[in-house]
Order: sequence, then C-alpha cells, then structure tokens
Amino acid sequence: MVIQIFGTLKCKETQKAIRFFKERKISPHFVDLNEKAITKGELDNISQSIPLDDLLDRESKDFKRKGLGFMVFDTEVLLLENPLLFKTPIVRCEKKTTLGYEPEIWKNWLKD
Repeated sequence: MVIQIFGTLKCKETQKAIRFFKERKISPHFVDLNEKAITKGELDNISQSIPLDDLLDRESKDFKRKGLGFMVFDTEVLLLENPLLFKTPIVRCEKKTTLGYEPEIWKNWLKD
C-alpha cells in the first residue's frame, strides 16, 4: 500500500496525517508543496475525487495577499502555478483521495 500526502510541514493537519500513518507502521510518501508543485496529471487524478474549487484554499494568506477574492481566474491554472493555494493535506491511496484530516476514511483504507 502506497500512501501519498501532499502538504507543507508547517500545516498542523498535514503533520497529523503523517503521524496517523507512521503510527500504523506505514511510511507515507510526503510531497512538500513548498518544494514541489503538483503536476497536471496528479491534479487530474485528484480532481476525479475532489472538485477543483474544493481544493482551493480561499482562506489562505497567499489567496488574500494576491487579492484573488476580487479576480476571475481558472482554478486549475491557478493551483498548478501556486501550489501553496491548495487546502492540505491531500492524501492519496491508489485511486482514492481525501482532503483534510480524515482518519476514519483512512482506517477503512487500511482494512481493505
């Protein structure tokens, strides 16, 4: 089982997600959005489970600093160019994806 977690190390929810899997002896593959952006292919896979608008963190400092609340934009392009605008953590296991801290869902993944 390969678990992939997208987020930042400063994000408390991301830290909790990493800890959740490590406590269950699963070493997740962590992608730090400060260092590496999500690719278009990865975003296409993620958006099959989670709508693009749900992935965009409209409450983030970056969203507000860029004044995006008053602009019209293509969400996909914006997310690909600005990975720190994603809500985190994004957790993937094969074709399944969650957004945020979802331990009950992850426990079901581990049972399968």
